[in-house]
Amino acid sequence: MKATQTSLPGVLLIEPKVFNDARGFFAETYNEKKMAELGIRDRFVQDNHSSSSKHVLRGLHYQIRQPQGKLVRVVEGEIMDVAVDLRRTSPNFGCWEAVRLSAANKRMLWIPAGFAHGFLVLSSTADVLYKATDYYAPEHERTLAWNDLQLKIDWQLENTPIVSAKDQRGLSLQNAETFE
Repeated sequence: MKATQTSLPGVLLIEPKVFNDARGFFAETYNEKKMAELGIRDRFVQDNHSSSSKHVLRGLHYQIRQPQGKLVRVVEGEIMDVAVDLRRTSPNFGCWEAVRLSAANKRMLWIPAGFAHGFLVLSSTADVLYKATDYYAPEHERTLAWNDLQLKIDWQLENTPIVSAKDQRGLSLQNAETFE
């Protein structure tokens, strides 16, 4: 596995070794020892799978207690994946990183705890898998406004996104609960 540091320290773009042949491909997408060598020593406790259609925008989600680190990958389709640093003591507080993840490029994004996460589906459909370092706790879940004018995230929108009622009520960075 190869890891590339993004503009946000701790957020890594990971490229697994992919072995292609006439039958298709094989890729090892998680290996605890190899992840530790990349600096990811967190223990994963939950796997999640979401399936969405084109123009669906999910997020920006985080848990104020029981914060989750996430290892995100796409097994069908393509997304614009976004992480926002919500750690007040970070020199990158309020900064964001966006990367394209797809079934074709087989890249993964490591988003440590302390970040909000969201994605926009760019293909007709997308299946997104992610490993989480803590359990989902709806009572601690918060939503940061995907369209916050202070953040100015470039979602590369072609159309008005399809956003859940919960995500439409996301708070601005100025009003959101954040991490130390």
